[in-house]
Amino acid sequence: MFGDIMGMMGKLQETQKKMDETKKRLDTALVDEQSTDGLLKVTLTANRAIRSISIDDALLEDKEQLEDYLVLVLNKAIAKATAVNEAELAAVAKDGMPNIPGMDMFK
Repeated sequence: MFGDIMGMMGKLQETQKKMDETKKRLDTALVDEQSTDGLLKVTLTANRAIRSISIDDALLEDKEQLEDYLVLVLNKAIAKATAVNEAELAAVAKDGMPNIPGMDMFK
């Protein structure tokens, strides 16, 4: 019985280490998004940190339009980065979870 518990604890510690490594790797995984007309481009990490924003000069003449573009494109980029982040972390969690009866959360 204690061997099973120790094995599970080791597996959980290994999974936590892999999760930490994956989070660090996601800091270097980049997600690009742009407006449909290409006037605004943003790059985020998969951990949702903004790395760059590129704004075409045409958008600098209309503050309200620029603000609208920023909201739309940033929200799309954040959604895309979140999807990548969650998929990567879920894969690590699923592979690393010990087989505990009744704990089949990652089917």
